[in-house]
Amino acid sequence: MKKKIATVWLAGCSGCHMSLLDMDERILDVLAVADIVKSPIVDGKKLPEVDVTVVEGAVGADEHIEEIKHIRKQSKVLVSLGDCAINGNISAMRNFYTVQDALERSYADSDTNDAPQIPGCEDILTLDKKVVPLHDIVKVDYYIPGCPPTGDMIFYVLNEILNDRVPDLQKEGGLKNG
Repeated sequence: MKKKIATVWLAGCSGCHMSLLDMDERILDVLAVADIVKSPIVDGKKLPEVDVTVVEGAVGADEHIEEIKHIRKQSKVLVSLGDCAINGNISAMRNFYTVQDALERSYADSDTNDAPQIPGCEDILTLDKKVVPLHDIVKVDYYIPGCPPTGDMIFYVLNEILNDRVPDLQKEGGLKNG
């Protein structure tokens, strides 16, 4: 029976998901042993129970906290993908400012907007005061570093996990397992 994989992105740029696609034809090796049952690239459905969830991006909004807790509950293995998920990276630069300052700079002070204004609460996520990495909220099993990580590293980790082996990330130039 094939395993089930999900991919999710939170507060990030989607660059890690682009690197996931950089596995090129090796994605067929992954699909030989697993089905991708959820991905922001493909769909937006609720996360079912899965064997592996790969999460890109940091936790930066109220909705992210509940989502990452749900992801952890539904996942046998949780992989923190990329530097935003691991340490906040670029997303966490907002931590040096208030949420209001960040919203004003992003929306009201924008030179690219003809009618600059901050969207209403119903139009955007409710930002937390601080952006945090995934492991500040839930247990993470594996960390794949990089901004973005390489397709080679992502393939290595997925291939090892899907074949019931423990990836040696230190050997591959990554971080210690969670």
